[in-house]
Amino acid sequence: MTSQSQSLAPLLTFRAGLSADVAAIVTLVDSAYRGDSSRRGWTTEAELLGGQRTDPDEVAGLVGRAPTEGRVLLTERGGRLLACCYLERQENACYLGMFSVDPNLQGGRIGRSVLVEAERIAREEWSCTEMKMTVIDVRHELLAWYTRRGYERTGEHKPFPYGDPRSGIPKRDDLRFEVMRKTL
Repeated sequence: MTSQSQSLAPLLTFRAGLSADVAAIVTLVDSAYRGDSSRRGWTTEAELLGGQRTDPDEVAGLVGRAPTEGRVLLTERGGRLLACCYLERQENACYLGMFSVDPNLQGGRIGRSVLVEAERIAREEWSCTEMKMTVIDVRHELLAWYTRRGYERTGEHKPFPYGDPRSGIPKRDDLRFEVMRKTL
């Protein structure tokens, strides 16, 4: 389903990712978080983690989920992939992950529009009352960005999956995730 954004970037369109989109999604996500390309944007984790952020098998599994359980939300302009995120319905809550914006376009309000659309899907299509996510807790600028969007830091932490190269190769030993929540 495609919808026109009513927010800050009216030329954006949104749709669910398909199996044909897997390679483009992997490229986008890795470019937003890892390696030299990610340094063009402000969401880079290149100083914290090396290796991959995701892989084709993981993304294929996510796009293959039932639309009522999970969805890779793609954001495009003129057919060009600009951003994506993964939404997963968890009872009355919606988990938001893999939120990525092309590093060359970060700071242009695309991320805000993606977040508004993700929250709309969670609230209106899935009847969720809460959005939640995990953020590496040393990412102070990212935690602050989400706080400005109405998310609350919970103080609840989850361990980083050290030893699992599918999550990246840590460059420091103090990484962990903090759970953030927002009432919808």
